[in-house]
Amino acid sequence: MNVKQILGSKGSEVVFVAPGCKVSEVSKVFGERRIGAVPVMDKGRLVGIVSERDVVRGLAIRGAAVLDDAVDTLMTRSVATCTGEATLHHLMEMMTERRIRHVPVVEDGKLIGIVSVGDVVKERLQETQQEADALKEYIATA
Repeated sequence: MNVKQILGSKGSEVVFVAPGCKVSEVSKVFGERRIGAVPVMDKGRLVGIVSERDVVRGLAIRGAAVLDDAVDTLMTRSVATCTGEATLHHLMEMMTERRIRHVPVVEDGKLIGIVSVGDVVKERLQETQQEADALKEYIATA
């Protein structure tokens, strides 16, 4: 299983924001879209990612005043990305090692999707179920 297959089943629509977007606006996007992170794009280029965690940390440090700040004050600038050819196993390792929940998918410098830890878990559970079913069928016919 690779990232392109995951995007094929979940879709590749990506919601993104500009660096100058207010934290209050991106917080609304999180709630309306039921998502936990948003890539930050500037002139078609991925420049960061902002997550619900980033907003919570900002609130803890600056209080409600952070809601009027631009997203680029909170975003992670060094974004871990992958390509469509990345495997499920590679994604699980990356997410675990870096303690991240969202990985933008970039091909030829273009953002083509985003994969969440929930997407990875869902696919891994399906793989595990298919393996178990195949073993049961093998045992039943042996």
